[in-house]
Amino acid sequence: MSLLTRWSGPGILGAELVRRYEEPHRRYHTTEHLTEVLDRIDELAGEADDADAVRLAAWFHDAVYQPLRADNEERSAVLAERMLADTDLPPETVAEVARLVRMTAAHDPEPGDRNGAVLSDADLAVLAADPERYAAYAAAVREEYAAVPDEAFRQGRADVLRALLDAPALFRTTPGRERWEAAARHNLETELMLLGRA
Repeated sequence: MSLLTRWSGPGILGAELVRRYEEPHRRYHTTEHLTEVLDRIDELAGEADDADAVRLAAWFHDAVYQPLRADNEERSAVLAERMLADTDLPPETVAEVARLVRMTAAHDPEPGDRNGAVLSDADLAVLAADPERYAAYAAAVREEYAAVPDEAFRQGRADVLRALLDAPALFRTTPGRERWEAAARHNLETELMLLGRA
């Protein structure tokens, strides 16, 4: 199935977003990642208050991606606000999409934020992938940070992994925790060990 068949907004916007996910510097934050996030949202759709807004936010959540910048989510949210401003979407939906994109900076939705929980879980679900897929994910992340020296990357990556492991729960929906929490924690601990930082 073509990724564009899953776009529910104005056609020209979907094509522009696909073009962004196909940028040559991306290795993990690609159309494959977007497809996987959309698949997980479909699995968790019943947990959201507005699954369509969550899907739309997924399309925008990595629309702007430069590995060495810390403001990708903010820039992606601003892009969503700008691109969706002239559509038929209600302003409150546009605002919700932008809010959800900003939330992915920390993957820390507030209690009761059902839309945020679904998007966060869908974006983090790769952490629970089978060992081969997880290894490919980790390798692709390293490729995106190719400009960072090995030792600095290992330390930075270990800090990210420890922060994830220190969270009381990686996944915020009940199905997400049941399906993915244990496998994700195992993968993170294994990667820390392979980095020599366990």
